[in-house]
Amino acid sequence: MSNMILHINNTVNDVVFPTGTWIAIDPNADSFIFSQGSAAGQGVSNGDALPSEALLNRYAVLLDAVNPVTVPKYFLADGSVSLLKEIMLAGNQNKRYVFATDFDGATATEPQLEAWDNINMDTILSPALGGGNPLTSWYKVVVTTNGLPGSNVWVGTPLGGSDVANVALLNGGAGALTIAKTLYFNFKVVIPGGYLVPAVLTPFLAIVYTTN
Repeated sequence: MSNMILHINNTVNDVVFPTGTWIAIDPNADSFIFSQGSAAGQGVSNGDALPSEALLNRYAVLLDAVNPVTVPKYFLADGSVSLLKEIMLAGNQNKRYVFATDFDGATATEPQLEAWDNINMDTILSPALGGGNPLTSWYKVVVTTNGLPGSNVWVGTPLGGSDVANVALLNGGAGALTIAKTLYFNFKVVIPGGYLVPAVLTPFLAIVYTTN
């Protein structure tokens, strides 16, 4: 049986796992926060205490009536230490080693990244996932296991549900893992122009695979 741990790169250095500073994600205690971010030490920056709802509202993403907005800041809310850890290379950047899925053995199917409304993985009705139309999902991912995205404005795959067009095959489409391996991806959120409704949206990200 293969086990997997997801890590985030908490530095500005695009270096292979486990070089540098990588933080393991605890799915039972941690979560992601996508934000405009604040100045250092002002409540929504790297190393700050987990922010209150008031701080999250104060530094919410600035929406646009016409143009799409790419969320500028990506954080891990690290429950083990109650601190924000910025994923500094996430988003519209030509960076490869950002999210690392580290497998300790072979798998029976290729691991894939999916997005759902909840932990039951049964609906994709959130506006962030396209409101039922996953092709218009705000959640975009590019698999970087085999190389860089190649551009600072990469398009990526829109995530939502389990249809082939809306999942990310983390082994680059090469199939199940035959040995222990670390797979990589980058991630961003793009909010369409004209979406001006303030909201707290909490879709669920899952890495799905089967083992022998």
